[in-house]
Amino acid sequence: MRPDPSQHRDPAVAPARDNREIPDIARLNRAGHHRQIALGARRTVLYTVGMAQKKPKGESGSSTIALNKAARHEYFIEDRFEAGLALQGWEVKSLRAGRVQLKESYVIIKDGEAWLFGAHIAALNTASTHINPDPLRTRKLLLHRAELNKLIGAVERKGYTLVPLAMYWKHSRAKLEIGLAKGKQEHDKRATEKDRDWQRDKQRLLRSR
Repeated sequence: MRPDPSQHRDPAVAPARDNREIPDIARLNRAGHHRQIALGARRTVLYTVGMAQKKPKGESGSSTIALNKAARHEYFIEDRFEAGLALQGWEVKSLRAGRVQLKESYVIIKDGEAWLFGAHIAALNTASTHINPDPLRTRKLLLHRAELNKLIGAVERKGYTLVPLAMYWKHSRAKLEIGLAKGKQEHDKRATEKDRDWQRDKQRLLRSR
């Protein structure tokens, strides 16, 4: 019988080691990718890290539905409130398709409640023929009573204006951001335009570097 060479190794000689290192799992978790690392010659371990969460229905790509960009030019926004909206089924479908305009819209207080006027929600061509959609329908805003009381006091006693700023999805429900605002004078508007132009030029200069 021939002797087994492995039983007569010189103890002073260390066995050869695989130069490949075990991966740093924490670093892979921070990277947020699927990594496949071969460990040894016989097995492969697949690390799946940083998996994206499923997006709620009706929130494809972005939660923003519409912005009222003109509001920031016309008003100083001193406070912001979030309101729900009482919507009909066809309106929800139109919002998911992004068919809404806030440019000419405004918020008023009537009978102790807040209402959205002038927001244009266009019905889809697939809307049921049993309904008669009104794109400019007045829509009730859903706020807590304490928030309503604060808005009523600001509008009736301090001369503030309520301005729709943005519409967006939150937990699959449509929300409206309301600005508690004061109207700008002409010189204020010109200053806003200059600041906006400067910010645009600054971004252009940074991109060109």
